[in-house]
Amino acid sequence: MANTEKGSIYNSIGKMNLRTKTLLTIGITVFILIAVVISSLLINSTDITTNFQAMNQAPSLEHLFGTDWMGRDMFTRTLKGLGLSVQIGAGASILSSLIAIAMAFIASTNKFLDGVVSWLIDLFLSIPHILLIILISIALGGGAFGVTMGVAVTHWTSLARVLRAEIKQINTSEFVKLSNRFGKSKFWIARKHIFPLVITQIIVGTILIFPHAIMHEASVTFLGFGLSPHEPAIGIILSESMKYLATGNWWLALFPGLALLIIVLLFDIAGENIKKILDPTSANE
Repeated sequence: MANTEKGSIYNSIGKMNLRTKTLLTIGITVFILIAVVISSLLINSTDITTNFQAMNQAPSLEHLFGTDWMGRDMFTRTLKGLGLSVQIGAGASILSSLIAIAMAFIASTNKFLDGVVSWLIDLFLSIPHILLIILISIALGGGAFGVTMGVAVTHWTSLARVLRAEIKQINTSEFVKLSNRFGKSKFWIARKHIFPLVITQIIVGTILIFPHAIMHEASVTFLGFGLSPHEPAIGIILSESMKYLATGNWWLALFPGLALLIIVLLFDIAGENIKKILDPTSANE
């Protein structure tokens, strides 16, 4: 009996430690991401000044990421570019999630609309994201707005598919059937019954869209179809650095690329850990 009680105590402590570690991981990743965004907002364009006497300097204590061919500090440019990428990723992720939510609820209305939404999901999944983002960005005049809309329009499909399946399952439940018998409207059912049950998928799905949005924004900008060359975006920094790698200026591409990779991984880690907290089944694993 005593051994059983001890075992239950140890299991409880283990679960508490796992939950604490998960919350700590979320806190650290969110703090780093917020610090990057705030730091980038505090950097003015005038802070990224040219200094031809310090051009093409290797990383040092004075310039942690070195300097470029115009003597600009690469650490400052990278930080500014990361903040811009996170802002675009945030806007694109939220818009993409709103599209996914709308499509999933439209699909639950009737079989005809469900077929239309299913066809749209298959259509968007059949077109390469990069190509569609480039076309939408060009059509909207490029810049941050064009890239944000391009990423948003192309990244809603996966979340919409998950929400569509969840809503279909919820609609077959007894409490939804009872609400229909009592004459409740579809909007009332969606607000009271369906939305509270899918909010976890929406939050996690939105966070997990972030890494894809940031990477696609950087890719499109790298190819020259995204942000303006005057913007200190990571894609532009990497694109410009290609001209100077042959001369041995390896730091121009290495540090911005690593910084972008770390930001993407932080979003992925935050999303997975938030899923553990919000989803009871994964939280008890």
